Amino acid sequence: MNENFAIQLFEGRKVRIVWDAEQEKYYFAVADIVQVLTDTVNPRDYIKKMLRRDPELKSKWGTICPPVEMLAPDGKRRKTQAADFSWNLIV
Repeated sequence: MNENFAIQLFEGRKVRIVWDAEQEKYYFAVADIVQVLTDTVNPRDYIKKMLRRDPELKSKWGTICPPVEMLAPDGKRRKTQAADFSWNLIV
């Protein structure tokens, strides 16, 4: 396993994080955080519904949550929507 990839526990659930050395930032998988905070069984569907309801969020989603390569649950590397710890909420 690459040392830049890690799994952290938040309220007993797994959250994928990765260190980007070029930008010197930690990124976390948005779907993992959504699952922990909402208790949804399908975080991707939850995010899709959230984006449908909020056009401003949808228009800025790619900037707020860029795709970052992370380890998927099956152990393969895949690009996943991610956010860094300096993420600001759109008001």
